[in-house]
Amino acid sequence: MVDDGTGVQRHRPGSPEYRRLNLAMLCAGLAAFGMLYATQPVLPEIAVAYDADPATAALTVSASTGALAVAVVPVTAMALRWGRVRTMRAGLLLATALALACSVAPTLGVLVTLRGLLGLVLAGVVAVAMGHVGAEVHPSGIGGAMGLYVAGNSLGGVGGRLVTAGVADLGSWRLGLALLAAAALAATAAFWWLLPPAVNDRPAGRRAGAVRPRAFRALLRDPAVLALVAIPFLLMGGFVAVYNYLTFRLVEEPFALPVAIVGLVFLAYLAGTASSAVAGFAADRVGRPTVLLGGVLVMLGGLLLTVPDVLPLVVVGLVVLTAGFFAAHAVASGWAPQLAGPHATQASALYVCGYYAGSSLFGAWVGTAWGGAGWDGVVVWVAGLLLAALACGAYVARRSRA
Repeated sequence: MVDDGTGVQRHRPGSPEYRRLNLAMLCAGLAAFGMLYATQPVLPEIAVAYDADPATAALTVSASTGALAVAVVPVTAMALRWGRVRTMRAGLLLATALALACSVAPTLGVLVTLRGLLGLVLAGVVAVAMGHVGAEVHPSGIGGAMGLYVAGNSLGGVGGRLVTAGVADLGSWRLGLALLAAAALAATAAFWWLLPPAVNDRPAGRRAGAVRPRAFRALLRDPAVLALVAIPFLLMGGFVAVYNYLTFRLVEEPFALPVAIVGLVFLAYLAGTASSAVAGFAADRVGRPTVLLGGVLVMLGGLLLTVPDVLPLVVVGLVVLTAGFFAAHAVASGWAPQLAGPHATQASALYVCGYYAGSSLFGAWVGTAWGGAGWDGVVVWVAGLLLAALACGAYVARRSRA
């Protein structure tokens, strides 16, 4: 540990505690994001099993992300009272139990409800993790640590999707969800063992409740913070919509791919694993605005590559879009607590709230474009979201320079 210049002790880059913290948060990301998007690659199978249309089946994703978005602020307040470490541990344990229950849901309504509850308890991990990294890591290593955490998110996302898609093709989507819950439990156990004792995680008791409203009011009056929170809202909304409806596109003509092969497209997340780690370190060196705006432009280029009905171009476009998204997300997520100063935990909560609100809203809403205009409609919608995010990023960059 080393003093950060303000009298606060934090884990310095290169120390054993810094490495253990990064590995622990990697495991948390693997478990949480594997479970959060587990149903996405098997949406066509869920639609058939419950005789539902694509937009309705997509509610199994939107229910989780929407509930998570709603829970972010109250769970952040709870973490301030109870402690971040205890909140994250409890969230992961409850989530694994709910993930297992999802595999035996008798109706679509029950499945959507269970997925919503899973999102609520995962807020105890997702809403707190970035704030924990920001509070525990020395500023000189925050970009790299946040980049590695986001890399774990992408690894969890791709791993969970590959498990459910592969098992669904060989057996059933229900068995896939059950096996994924078991894998998440193993990652949770590793998280408990690896996470070093927190140095800045003293539960504040009831006093935290008096601090929280003032902090959020201060942040919500800052246009730069609002613009920064809008970035994940727009980017994540477009990103999830692409993956939600690409699964339906690829199982239909002219591609007509089996589910296991469609699941392999989620290997594009590995591009995000690499780009998020690289972007985090690059932001520490060349500045956040350059890397953030570059990531959004890369997303837009990748989206346009998916337009033709040419499978290699669709795959390449998805890889490019994914790399750009995670690069932008890694930078913006590390920027939020830094921009907020003494309200870093609350700023991270607002960021996460915007992130998952966008996923829930646009992940389902863009389904209307898919139903009315096919993939071209999805591309137009998502391109509009990316251009709006680009404008928000430019505004935050200008305010930061000022």
